[in-house]
Amino acid sequence: MGTKIVKKTKIKFINLLLVLLVLAGLFFGVKLILEEHINNIIIKGTSYLKDDYILERAGIKDYPSFILLSKSKACKKLLKSNYVHSCKMHKKWGFVLEVDVLEEKPLFYDINQNKYIFENSQGVVDEEISHEFRVPRLLNYVPDTKYNKFITGMSKVKEDTLSKISDIEYKPNDYDKDRFLLYMDDGNMVYLTLTKFKMINHYNEVLAQLEGHKGILYLDSGNHFKIME
Repeated sequence: MGTKIVKKTKIKFINLLLVLLVLAGLFFGVKLILEEHINNIIIKGTSYLKDDYILERAGIKDYPSFILLSKSKACKKLLKSNYVHSCKMHKKWGFVLEVDVLEEKPLFYDINQNKYIFENSQGVVDEEISHEFRVPRLLNYVPDTKYNKFITGMSKVKEDTLSKISDIEYKPNDYDKDRFLLYMDDGNMVYLTLTKFKMINHYNEVLAQLEGHKGILYLDSGNHFKIME
């Protein structure tokens, strides 16, 4: 019986080395990309919130991994702030993170509650952030049945007009329980009702027709101006 010869397959060492080098290169390449930190953070949409506040609240102050960062989790953290209405994050080329923030709109300072009231009816106490607000003070108590309507009316006032109102007083009379008196920074006063709050946005147009006179503008019943002596 003849002898069977078995040939041993030889693995070329250099080919094995090349494969190992490629695998090692891929491993460390992926590892480096995953560990690459955010290169730049662009914050958009803010007017009174500082960048440091956004970074701290979202948990991205230390510029974490660009790839591993969960945009939804970071936004969820940011939305816990009473000052933030909405948040969106976008990852851009070059390891850039773009943060779009919509702030809550402050409407007035309620002296009775010692709080700034936002468009969403929520309030915050006076602190460093609220020092940036340019909103009027509500001087007296407004009944609960009128309060939410008052907030709705105030939400229709444009920011440039809102900043011109110094104080607001609930001033009902025998004819209208929805009547308010607005004290303007320039010394004029304006009477409004809850259904006509949006009319105050035309204040600058009316002011141009007053020829420098100071007085009371009645927008609650007709549109007339009473000059103060």
